Amino acid sequence: MKKTLLAGVSAGLLVAAASAAHAQSIDYGSLEQLFNEPVTTSATGAPQRSTEAPVDMTIISAADITRSGAVDLPTILSRVAGLDVTTWGAGAADVSVRGYNQAMSPRLLVLINGRQVYLDHYGYTAWATLPVQLSEIRQIEVVKGPNSALFGFNAVSGVVNIITVNPKFDDAGDITVRGGNFGYGEVSLAKTFKLGERFSARVSGGASQSDEFKSTVAGVAKSQLNDPAKISANIDTVTQLTDKAELRVEGSYSNVQVSDMLSNYAYSPSKYLTSSLKGTLTADTKAGQLQLSAYQNDLTAKHLILGQKARFENKITVVSAQDLFKIGAKHTIRLGGEYRHNEVNTAPIGGAEVSYDVLSASAMWNWAISDKLAFTAAGRYDSLDLSRDGAFPAGSPPLGNGYWDRKIEEPSWNLGLVWRATDADTFKASAARGVQVPTLVDLGALQARVSVGPYTLGLAGNPTLEPAIVTNYQLTYERALPAIKAQISAKAFIQKTEDVKGQPTSAQIDVPATQVSLPVLSYRNIGESKMNGFELAASGEFGAGFRWNADWTHTEVDDEPLAGFSPLLRSAAFGATTPENRANASLGWTGGAWTADGFVTLVGDHEAYALYAVGANPRLVKIESYAAIGGRVARTFDHGVTVAISGQNLGDNRQRQSAGLEVERRLFLSVSKSW
Repeated sequence: MKKTLLAGVSAGLLVAAASAAHAQSIDYGSLEQLFNEPVTTSATGAPQRSTEAPVDMTIISAADITRSGAVDLPTILSRVAGLDVTTWGAGAADVSVRGYNQAMSPRLLVLINGRQVYLDHYGYTAWATLPVQLSEIRQIEVVKGPNSALFGFNAVSGVVNIITVNPKFDDAGDITVRGGNFGYGEVSLAKTFKLGERFSARVSGGASQSDEFKSTVAGVAKSQLNDPAKISANIDTVTQLTDKAELRVEGSYSNVQVSDMLSNYAYSPSKYLTSSLKGTLTADTKAGQLQLSAYQNDLTAKHLILGQKARFENKITVVSAQDLFKIGAKHTIRLGGEYRHNEVNTAPIGGAEVSYDVLSASAMWNWAISDKLAFTAAGRYDSLDLSRDGAFPAGSPPLGNGYWDRKIEEPSWNLGLVWRATDADTFKASAARGVQVPTLVDLGALQARVSVGPYTLGLAGNPTLEPAIVTNYQLTYERALPAIKAQISAKAFIQKTEDVKGQPTSAQIDVPATQVSLPVLSYRNIGESKMNGFELAASGEFGAGFRWNADWTHTEVDDEPLAGFSPLLRSAAFGATTPENRANASLGWTGGAWTADGFVTLVGDHEAYALYAVGANPRLVKIESYAAIGGRVARTFDHGVTVAISGQNLGDNRQRQSAGLEVERRLFLSVSKSW
């Protein structure tokens, strides 16, 4: 009876929070204390426990981030069940969900407070460019599977949604100084403050540098590498305009250099300059909770491509509106519309501006059928208009800009059913369709002449590429074991990707099929890929201050290329490059002022693409199974001062985790003060 009453009170408080506070910001800290677990609003717009969300969501808390001892986001994400992380250098990595992880992986949507931070020119996330300090992150929401209808454009394999401290509710300050071997140095600062009763702000900034991993790979010259370095800053302001209206303005900047692994599996000493500005107006009205948002991302990226210096100027402008309202006590509706303009200027290597405009409409319906059963349905329709303006490099196919006048129209959807069978048992069933739009480089932002031995070839994007369609079905069972302070979960999933995109190789000549003065390598849709697997996880506490976590993900991928297209030759051998087995385990302890945590990530045997040049056939090399070990020991003193020693890749001096640079053992000493 007490459990039933508590569940009813909790549900009522969540509804109250959704109806009274969501449009003006959610006090995540208060809700987390109320339910003794993190709460999300990302899936449906209303506050929910992650176990009640209609998606497969894992929430990494601020405490988890601190205890991780990590100095970067990919290391933190590598310890999440079902996530694959490939480390290319001391400052560069690719992250994907349940396999399909390759250089410049384009399948993961990454957001900071709802703003896209993945880069559209190559369609990937350069994690070092994210203008956020680890100390100002409230939580990271990791969502697996296609979620375009719920989370937005191009969320095909999953979403990483980073939510920062809100200066309206949180009084937080942190300064950290960190040093380590191999020339590592870092300083960061984050602080919230208030001016009067209606204005609050958070400011943050940081700088870091380190030596790159030593090159032990044949064919990788020092000129292809950069020692990682980063400077970033962020400001976040919240103004309470009226009792029912709020304006939030965020701005950010980053200046970064790293050693990138390009999608053609060649290293590039890349440099990035990013800036963004976002404004969000929210208000409670008689028509519901209205939200108007607009942001612009500016990117200057410099890469070394095929021995040529390439400069990409990419600008993304997004304007959106949504209305969240309830019909009765059981039905929550969210209606939305979005306009997106995306352009990239690739002169001199491309000589033109390639752009597209997207109009989108979306709707979400959450039906609380009973206090134990809920159903969510969401749909989104995107209409994309592609165009090109500018000249063509000498020797390029004489196609004309009209060849880029094309429209792509695709729907995406998400369905989720959550049944809380008992106070301890929860069942979930979900189905989803996501749409992966080709990147701007895929669509023709890159037009170049390259020399391969005695031959000259053309490299060209293909504006006729079809988007990849990803469908996913999943069953989930979660059980709480309060008697032993533990939780367990089991998940089974199947997924299919249609119209997989391959990379340019010698198997692709004269595409598009036009008489030109030189053979042309390009991109093409080459077939489909199927995936199935399961995920087991458990976590809990025991004894005096001990905590533990363990998970195992098994994934099988079967590539089905079109007749005449070998997946190997098309750089899309997902079955070979996806580890069938990966697992994580951690053990931690907190006692008084001391905290200690150890982590191990196990990755099974798989293959990876060796470095190769355009025009040459790619080849796969075997990556033996490995264990990546990390840990942290910390002591907190008076006045909020914490001293910590942490490390990554502790098992070996050097460890092969990819076909690129071997990772090195890295040790860090940090001193931080919070107030």
